[in-house]
Amino acid sequence: MLDSINFELITQTAGISRRLHGTRAKCLQRLIRLGMPVPDTVALSIPLVRKIASGQRPDLKQLLDHFGSWPVLSVRASTEKPEWGGPSTVLNIGMNRTNEAFFASRLGADAARKLHLKFIQSYAIEVSRLDEDMFDVPDLTVEKAYEAYEHEMEEEFPQDIEVQLFEVLKSMARAWEGTSARLLRMSKGAPEDAGLGLVVQRMAFGLGKGESGSGVIQFINPEDGAPKRMGRYLPQSQGRDALSGEGRAMYLTSDPRGESLQDNQPEIYQELKRLGGVSRTGLREEMQIEFTLEGGKLSILDAVVAPRSARASVATAVALAKDDIISEADAVLRIEPKAIPDLLHQQVHVDAKRDVISQGIAASPGAATGKLVFDTLAAQASAAQGEACILVRRETSPEDIRGMHAARGILTERGGQTSHAAVIARGLGLPCVSGASDLDIDPKAKMLTTKDGRVFAAGDIITLDGTAGQALAGQVQLVEAGIGGPLETLLSWADEHRDIGVRANADTPTEAAVARKFEAEGIGLTRTEHMFFAEDRLTVLREAIFAEDGSDRTAALARLLPMQRDDFAELFTIMSHRPVCLRLFDPPLHEFLPSSRGGIREMAEAMGLSAKEVQQRIDGLKEFNPMLGMRGVRLGITVPEIYDMQARAIFEAALQAQTDDNPKVVPEIMIPLVSAKREVELVKSRIDAVAADIMTKTGETLDYRLGVMVETPRAALRAGDIATHAGFLSFGTNDMTQMTYGLSRDDAGRFMSDYVKKGVFPEDPFHALDRDGVGELLELAVERGRKVRSKVTLSVCGEHGGDPDSIAFCRSLGLDYVSCSPYRVPIARLAAAHLAIRDPKAVEEDFEFPEDGSFVPE
Repeated sequence: MLDSINFELITQTAGISRRLHGTRAKCLQRLIRLGMPVPDTVALSIPLVRKIASGQRPDLKQLLDHFGSWPVLSVRASTEKPEWGGPSTVLNIGMNRTNEAFFASRLGADAARKLHLKFIQSYAIEVSRLDEDMFDVPDLTVEKAYEAYEHEMEEEFPQDIEVQLFEVLKSMARAWEGTSARLLRMSKGAPEDAGLGLVVQRMAFGLGKGESGSGVIQFINPEDGAPKRMGRYLPQSQGRDALSGEGRAMYLTSDPRGESLQDNQPEIYQELKRLGGVSRTGLREEMQIEFTLEGGKLSILDAVVAPRSARASVATAVALAKDDIISEADAVLRIEPKAIPDLLHQQVHVDAKRDVISQGIAASPGAATGKLVFDTLAAQASAAQGEACILVRRETSPEDIRGMHAARGILTERGGQTSHAAVIARGLGLPCVSGASDLDIDPKAKMLTTKDGRVFAAGDIITLDGTAGQALAGQVQLVEAGIGGPLETLLSWADEHRDIGVRANADTPTEAAVARKFEAEGIGLTRTEHMFFAEDRLTVLREAIFAEDGSDRTAALARLLPMQRDDFAELFTIMSHRPVCLRLFDPPLHEFLPSSRGGIREMAEAMGLSAKEVQQRIDGLKEFNPMLGMRGVRLGITVPEIYDMQARAIFEAALQAQTDDNPKVVPEIMIPLVSAKREVELVKSRIDAVAADIMTKTGETLDYRLGVMVETPRAALRAGDIATHAGFLSFGTNDMTQMTYGLSRDDAGRFMSDYVKKGVFPEDPFHALDRDGVGELLELAVERGRKVRSKVTLSVCGEHGGDPDSIAFCRSLGLDYVSCSPYRVPIARLAAAHLAIRDPKAVEEDFEFPEDGSFVPE
């Protein structure tokens, strides 16, 4: 028996642990328990590998004695999680001049020579770090390879197997500890101190007499997860050579295009099919199996989770649950929320050639190809002609809304994760790359210049990858969205477990329909001002803004009322019994006025004024800091006619949308940017008056819920006061983050990556909710609000509502729901289910086989 402190022979009963020996060692033990023909294998623990990396040499003679008189071995990496990577496998350790002569009699001279030569090449490249080109020459022989090695290293190639094995182990251990390897695995989520285990396995050669070769087989289509036997087999080969064997490799199943293993070795093929079924049931996963034939004898060398797309992962998890191999809860946990965007949007094909012209911020996921346009009119014209376009702006503003609706994607030079472009794009389900500061965008000349000097003009074709934050030259191969049955099934299982509500932010009927399709439990935020940007409405709103007194303003707004009423009624109808929360007018008025000379002239003509008069009025509305100026509730108090009109439109829409199927519509009305209790009192009194007037005139009974959007630090601190007049408090964490940090969410993208890299912030606070600062304000607001009104509804309606880590914090505070962009609703539903399933006790990731062979958590 081997010394278990140093080495562990992998058997059915050995004490192999994923945390001590790594995933590969544990998987090989499971394959042995399932009765698969795995060659003798020894596991080296993570602590031992660390000692080897430091130069300590274990007693390898004990290990080698286990493998007999003529051992030839392989060494493979065994990390705690396979996605962390690891050093390359080294095969044929132990081949030397003496062993070549021995194996020539067993396998044939040619096979023994090839094994010897492959080891010299592998050792020289992987262990001694010599240039592989030295050994990639025609007619390379063993002796020439020795000469090349000895000339470069100025020493003989080691013939002692103990020396060979130790040098391989030390090289792999030190490669794992290297800076580049450490940074790479940390980028994949591994902790800095992640350990490496190693497994030493007796070689099954794949070369020699009789039917010999190697292959790889899996049992699902990697694109969609459908059952399909796939892979390759290459005669007279080793390892994974079959996958790069090109024309020489055989198909596994019968195929008219060429030879197949099924036709040539039907018994072996049938055994592989059987073992595939055994691994699926026993390992509770779809695996890719690496196998070798030596003289017709089958050996299973390794098995890894079958590579697959996000779509295939969902389909596989659902299929395993439906076959009662795993539980529905386990299926839910197997899909990471961050994988969901790949299913909801087109994506750039994984094998597509990328000519990156800009690297910005991944502001909204998905991919789209289209011709460049530089303004709203061009985008609308392109859409009218049925041509896809990408809208390019230095930064977007509310007056770009129509162009954004017409475009297939949005590219901006400025802005970050919560910029105007990013928020609107996520709501529309459009790919968006913001903060592309390496571009020089010239809107007048209608061209952009890349940092390497290339120029792209209006009409040129580019592709946006919003998932990676890249703009690519030309048309690139895309993969269509994979919304369908398995995802819907998985999310329905998620809903059975989650214990926090999920609503959507939706400003238009189109967005509301998407929210309904993704099973949002209601609308948590409708930015009602976005409904004013249609051409006919914008002109009327501008007349109201320019009105001299309240009566003129009321008259102008009366023309907008039926338009808003119809919009709201459509939202109520689409959402049916689900709640709809309508935020009253929020932005400063100047955002609705033209900024270009052409726009000013058009407005002057429409309003019967001179361009100079229009410019003067616009100048009179300008503020030094408009985001902290006359906006939100401040407008509602100083220009009350706007909120009066909106309240009337909401109540009339509620009555209009009531049907036999939906007899009682109870709108939720939210006041933005509140800082004081008195602000709520003033707005509430006017809304109550509007409701009373409508009930008197119609004889109908109206009911509504009034709430406050908590965005200012003062509102959070005075939540107790404010809750006396509010049935709900919804935290607008985008603005709250901006005000708490004193950061512009539109400009922070320029330096935020440097701040994160240098450890100032652990993460962009506009991307992941800041638990320490903003989070403390939320905690105080929750505590003080519920102290005054125990049943006040609490929620988050900023973009943090779709971030899994932020949802965890919201759930810990006991919030009732989160609200996010429609396309992030499935992410939020799945993330919330993960939290509920893992709480109160975490799900153990390591698994063991009990005596009966079934596969259950330890």
